[in-house]
Amino acid sequence: MLFTDIINQTNDALKPAFDSLFEDMLANQSHSGDALLIYVNGFHNPDVHNWKLEKKMSPYMIGPNMDGWSEQLHYSFIHNYRTTAIFDKTYSEYIELHKYSPERKDEIDKLVEYEGASIQLEMLVYLKVWEMDAFIKKFYQTAKLVNGEAYDWHFKIEESNRDNITTGKRHEIIRTLVRDRLKQYEPIFISFKKAYLTQIRNSIAHSKYGFMGRNIHPNNFVSADKAAQIENFPFDEWITMFHETMAIYNQSLRLSNMINEHYGALALKNNNLVEVRIERKDPKVTTEICNLIYREEFKDWRWERQ
Repeated sequence: MLFTDIINQTNDALKPAFDSLFEDMLANQSHSGDALLIYVNGFHNPDVHNWKLEKKMSPYMIGPNMDGWSEQLHYSFIHNYRTTAIFDKTYSEYIELHKYSPERKDEIDKLVEYEGASIQLEMLVYLKVWEMDAFIKKFYQTAKLVNGEAYDWHFKIEESNRDNITTGKRHEIIRTLVRDRLKQYEPIFISFKKAYLTQIRNSIAHSKYGFMGRNIHPNNFVSADKAAQIENFPFDEWITMFHETMAIYNQSLRLSNMINEHYGALALKNNNLVEVRIERKDPKVTTEICNLIYREEFKDWRWERQ
């Protein structure tokens, strides 16, 4: 369940920080077109070298790729939930409904049962957000640009121990390469700390948890592991964790829209063109400057035809 008062309060706390993040990203980026590459999803595709084509293609591409198509699918599911699972009372009013009295025992039991079922659905939404390659990549690239670093065309999440050159594992990227590099944006940093708990994420992903009353009991407590110290996680804490996640997701969508609107306005003043930079490693290390052309009627981008 989503509570309008909590999600609005959380969104309102994050919005100014994301506005600052956007402004600083544009101001600090090492090339004027780097932020646009986040929106168009610049990526390196070495498989191009194995394609049988009459004209050789560059392995440096833009567009949804498999990660983007996956993102669209998950967006449909998440958006459906966030627009249909709104509870019609404030959170404090909802808590009042749980106050015990003998004559309301059956009603309260049904309410707790419904809440538990809702949380299991929310856990699926939670995983879709924090496991989503496109979501993680967007924040990783944003953190790089804010810190004055170039867009990383070779970003790759480690999927197995057989992967050779990767950016890192998901939890490492989220905590170290995103959250900790955005400490100057305190509301965002705090929200990430509240929303992404590795132990809870792992317990959900591996179905290692149980419910007792209005409490989640992770079955992955490890006394010797500082990152696995949670034995009991009240539903109230889950509500905070989930609403923070949804607010971050909401703001990530707004950030994408702000990027596209900004560069679309620039393109309209420059014959629909915006210059971008490719920091190549394939076939050799070099810097390539290209143009993207903006299609105003579709509000999208493609390579300029040479």
